[in-house]
Amino acid sequence: MTRSLRRIQDPGSRLRLSHRDGNVPGILLDLNGVTKSFDGEPAVRVDSLRALPGRTLVLIGASGSGKSTLLRLMVGLLPPDRGTVTLGSTEITPATAPRLRRRMGYVIQDGGLFPHLTARGNVVLMARHVGWRADRVESRLRELVELTRFPPDGLDRFPAQLSGGQRQRVSLMRALMLDPDLLLLDEPLGALDPLIRSDLQEDLRRIFRTLGKTVVLVTHDLGEARYFADRIVLLQEGRVAQEGTFEDLVERPKSPFVTRFVRAQRWAATDDEVTS
Repeated sequence: MTRSLRRIQDPGSRLRLSHRDGNVPGILLDLNGVTKSFDGEPAVRVDSLRALPGRTLVLIGASGSGKSTLLRLMVGLLPPDRGTVTLGSTEITPATAPRLRRRMGYVIQDGGLFPHLTARGNVVLMARHVGWRADRVESRLRELVELTRFPPDGLDRFPAQLSGGQRQRVSLMRALMLDPDLLLLDEPLGALDPLIRSDLQEDLRRIFRTLGKTVVLVTHDLGEARYFADRIVLLQEGRVAQEGTFEDLVERPKSPFVTRFVRAQRWAATDDEVTS
């Protein structure tokens, strides 16, 4: 099966900044033999899955394929029925999850901002909670405003006074505030109109490549997965249908389901008519 692949131009080289301890940024996230069911119905059944340090792993699949459940298992919001989820060398359990979450940034669908707090209040909430000094909080806030290209005069506005794109930038700043090793994003751009979404895609990819953190991003959009991913995991009914690069899914599908999924989003994969 042949397909013509459209190339996406990289807006800049992959820049890796030094981490606070001087090592390569990011951390290994490892899932082994993980299962999760609800009311007896299997939602996730993953034998082995790794998010590698400093790389972007994209989870993709149809609605109900287990993407968001898998992300909640990774962040420790749900315990697995069986198997282990490990961050670095520490297993994520109900006992360790609260501490380990300080090493994770989590952007949920629609941002999840607190409506009674300003943008500033949302971003700095956790830093104040863990006892950062005021000068450290303000210094980090300035860094994030510059990194995300958020308008400084918007910091004192409430979420309802911000545009959809601005709210997502606030959510991203909040997730990055504690300088986490791991960044998890659950369909962060799904509710945005195409022009705003395109701008944010460019900024997100630049941020991922600048910071070099381990990133796990959920989407249902193959074009978006292609744009961000070092590796893509396609889920089907809670199982990994195929893992690999975008080209692997398009040129070397492992099952009829993978072929159907790609063909259903052929505009993201080809310039020409799909041929078999």
